[in-house]
Amino acid sequence: MANETMQKALRRYEKMRDSGVEWIGLVPEEWNILPAKKMFLEVKEKNRQNEYKNPFSFRYGEIVDKRLPGKTDAQLTETLSAYQVVMPSDIVLNGLNLNYDFVTQRVAIVHNKGIITSAYLVVRPDTDKIVPRYTMYLLKAFDFRQVFHGIGSGIRKTLKYHDFKELPILCPSEATQNAIVMYLDKKSKYIDEIIADVKTSIEEYKAWKSSIIYEAVTKGLDPTAEMKDSGVDIIGTIPAHWKSSRLKFLCSIMTGNQDTQNAVPDGEYPFYVRSPIVERSNVYTFDGEGILMAGDGAGAGRVFHHAFGKYAIHQRVYCFYNFRETVSDYLFFYMSDLFSKEMDKGSAQSTVPSVRMPMITNFVVCLPPISEQNEIVSYLKKRIDSIESIIQAKEELIADLESYKKSLIYEVVTGKRKVV
Repeated sequence: MANETMQKALRRYEKMRDSGVEWIGLVPEEWNILPAKKMFLEVKEKNRQNEYKNPFSFRYGEIVDKRLPGKTDAQLTETLSAYQVVMPSDIVLNGLNLNYDFVTQRVAIVHNKGIITSAYLVVRPDTDKIVPRYTMYLLKAFDFRQVFHGIGSGIRKTLKYHDFKELPILCPSEATQNAIVMYLDKKSKYIDEIIADVKTSIEEYKAWKSSIIYEAVTKGLDPTAEMKDSGVDIIGTIPAHWKSSRLKFLCSIMTGNQDTQNAVPDGEYPFYVRSPIVERSNVYTFDGEGILMAGDGAGAGRVFHHAFGKYAIHQRVYCFYNFRETVSDYLFFYMSDLFSKEMDKGSAQSTVPSVRMPMITNFVVCLPPISEQNEIVSYLKKRIDSIESIIQAKEELIADLESYKKSLIYEVVTGKRKVV
């Protein structure tokens, strides 16, 4: 049974020909290749009548496959007339920043009538020879192979319709397109369900990790210790012999001096930005040990890095250094867990989450004696290392599944794998 399934999955078209397009390679002999301008129209209909009063919620640099209700904002009402009206089966392309890899999804299909910012390119099938959902998968394959990276104009490499219209579109029979859609919908759903399960498991391990850190840095390792009220709602009681101190008395605090544009792929120094990702830079900001916290954005208040040596720091990243009365590893564990809990309370929430210096300097840290801090650090490193190994393995599994999904889509929409 397994062999039959494998043989079916690896079926090939009998006759292939050179597509004349390097990234596509060989295609089935009977498939047509037509320029996009013969298959699609650019959508230019604007929201002139203000049919939609509230914008849909899209995060910068990302598009989604479904409509999300936005928040009412009177200040945006006047600008919504410039938004594009999109219809079901329209294809939306995020053509911004084609020379950057941080955009994780560039292609989506519209499910409901609505509006979208004119920064996106929207195209509509102009012939019954092309199945919209097949087009979505085909253009996703374009994105996977970074076809869009080589076109576009301007410093930020923006994709416009005059660039898109010359792209080669593979056009098998309508029956084949529909079969491809059915196959990829089924396979993608199956893979996505596995990925969702793995992500849920990762979140459970992260929650377990957080609980271990929280218990150790607020309750200590001795379950028989006498306790007292810390006076901090997110901490509760702490061992009676511990003391509390504001962060400003425990270390020096600075912010970085570099921006995202300073990133250089093969730079000499690590460049710590507002995410777990470490970029590179040819200029360093600081030389020494530092604990680094994102100052704004989605990761605001998260402590992602404990750095050593020479490294660059983003201007909206806080660096804690020159530690006093505390073991740096202990403070790293404490801040990585407790400060994020403070952020989750909503005390720094606004349109864009951010952390201000007074919130950091006045943050309360519960301190056991130095010897006990070292014991807690030793305990946590053993416990946390094993959990992080499990999390890393699961994240690698997700990466492998995502890679397999991309390869599968590419093989099917370019005719390397036969599904009919």
